[in-house]
Amino acid sequence: MLKITNQGLFLTVKIIPNSSKNDITIEDEYIKVKVTAQPIENKANKALIELLSKKLKIAKTNIEITKGLTSKEKTVLIKITDIKKQNEIKELLIK
Repeated sequence: MLKITNQGLFLTVKIIPNSSKNDITIEDEYIKVKVTAQPIENKANKALIELLSKKLKIAKTNIEITKGLTSKEKTVLIKITDIKKQNEIKELLIK
């Protein structure tokens, strides 16, 4: 679900497009992200990055989908190498 590397934090995400609201929940093996956007023309991926950016209080440019661009299961890289900020992000996700 969450892996710390020298590049930053890798998150395992399962995205649910066409949801009634934007929401982030923690499951056993992944982070479930519900977005209202449709899964066409990259809209759901953009909504995922925007939601993570707001929730984690980091710039959208520091978030990259590294695996699963066309899949519901994705690997997302949070490009933050500062350990203090990584711990803040972990705390925000666990809440």
